[in-house]
Amino acid sequence: MNGVSDLFCEVLGDGGRHARTAVGVSVLPFQIPVEVEMIVKVKDVGEKV
Repeated sequence: MNGVSDLFCEVLGDGGRHARTAVGVSVLPFQIPVEVEMIVKVKDVGEKV
């Protein structure tokens, strides 16, 4: 989880700051060790935040 958080902040700067949650499960499909989901908002170039 920290690796993904660090990557978001490095690539996106302050726009990469985020909230996160973690859910533990015993097995994920295809033997994947970690699953990362995100919801993003894409803005137009001229749009003000």
